[in-house]
Amino acid sequence: MSEISNLILAIDQGTSSTKTIIFDNKGNVLAKATEPLKTLYLEGGRVEQEPEEIYQNVLASVKNCLENFEQTGGKSNDIKSCGISNQRETFIVWDESGQPLYNAVVWQCKRSIDVCNRLKAEGLEELVKTKTGLIIDPYFSGSKLIWLNENNSQVKKAIGEGKAYFGTVDSWLLYKLTKGEKYLTDYSNASRTLLFNLENLEWDSDLIDAFGLSGINLPEPKPSAYAYGESLFEGLFEQPVAITAMIGDSHAAAFGEGCFSPGTAKATLGTGCSVLMNIGTEAKASASGMITTICWSTENRVDYALEGVIVSCGSPIEWLKNELGLFNDSRETEAMALSVADNNGVYLVPAFSGLGAPHWDMSRKASIEGLTFDCNKNHIVRAALEAIPYQIKDVLDAMQGDAGIDIRELMVNGGITSNKFVLEFLADLLGSDVINSQMPDVSALGAAYLAGLGSGQFNDIEEIQSLYSQKMAVEKGKYSAKMEQFYEGWKKVVGVKAGVVAL
Repeated sequence: MSEISNLILAIDQGTSSTKTIIFDNKGNVLAKATEPLKTLYLEGGRVEQEPEEIYQNVLASVKNCLENFEQTGGKSNDIKSCGISNQRETFIVWDESGQPLYNAVVWQCKRSIDVCNRLKAEGLEELVKTKTGLIIDPYFSGSKLIWLNENNSQVKKAIGEGKAYFGTVDSWLLYKLTKGEKYLTDYSNASRTLLFNLENLEWDSDLIDAFGLSGINLPEPKPSAYAYGESLFEGLFEQPVAITAMIGDSHAAAFGEGCFSPGTAKATLGTGCSVLMNIGTEAKASASGMITTICWSTENRVDYALEGVIVSCGSPIEWLKNELGLFNDSRETEAMALSVADNNGVYLVPAFSGLGAPHWDMSRKASIEGLTFDCNKNHIVRAALEAIPYQIKDVLDAMQGDAGIDIRELMVNGGITSNKFVLEFLADLLGSDVINSQMPDVSALGAAYLAGLGSGQFNDIEEIQSLYSQKMAVEKGKYSAKMEQFYEGWKKVVGVKAGVVAL
């Protein structure tokens, strides 16, 4: 047990669960607990959660973590600060008394498709992109807030009377934890709403008016590392704990992975893939379908990022297992890929739900290209695995062109990082360092490090950077001889729109 009495509580409030972790000031995990969270999947593509249940879920997770900590001899009084990372675009609207006016509307919810189409037809797309760095899409919370205002009489009445309070999950938790005393958000969460101006770091009144949302109350935006308030967590602590960081989960992961300078990037390899690249202290617009967003911020520094969303990353592997029965366990795929000399000209374009950044062809169908009688299932599996690095390179190349910055390091996390073939192929394809920290909870770690900055437990970014001195790059060179040929084949099949076999 660490004897350091300067510990940090990190709360990672996600879509399916809340993780709570206690870290020491070296980034070591001292205790951890996870509490599952229920999501309501309703008709019409609506996805919701109960606001009070989110709050109670967080308290339960914190309580379990503290119990685990104390069972190993830890003392809760040694926890000096708290950082919160959260599911980004999910939001709640509540009234003056703190009562929710509607369920939390989850980022996955698609109810505002028609609203987005209307906003585009009204010619607002360029204005939104210029001011917010975002595209008009149901993914971002502003369009769903418009939907609520137009379709829910209680919300509409409260907005009209100036008595409706909007907040992403970070704001809601802070409001509840401080008994309604603090109504704040951080720049990263604000930057995902369609309502926030990236240039002046303030809510944009022009957009709010254009969206018919005049009268809505919005939380005051602050840096990610900031003195947000303090809480007893409903009596779980004897002394108030300072809440000194709030940040969206993907941004927290970028900070937790050490994306502290321009050209550093992180990729979360899961069902889909989120690629976030630090582009420095100035926002830069994308000409290739990327989103411009806040990366992370302190009181004396704001770093921006480009973000690219890959729709299908690990999901095609599950499809090959479940629907084609090519293997029984995804862990078999590494050996299957290594059992063949190369891809034998086979490519799998994983457009099961269309192609995301930078292609943005949502009408594209998935396909397998280049099959001949001398191909076997191992070639198909290898093609599916290779498609992951190919897509990441497509995104990073577009980002480098947009930002005029070369990728120096790519930090990777997520379940697929256990596949050595994918990581070594990716390292050779990119030609830059690929770092696999093997830290499963990078969002929580990022929130903890920012909380340490906000509370003065860390003096500066450089002190945190020193904790990454043991970073090991993925081995390169195994696939480099044929890599140019492999990637040219990928670009050719992705560019083909006709004459392919649709899956």
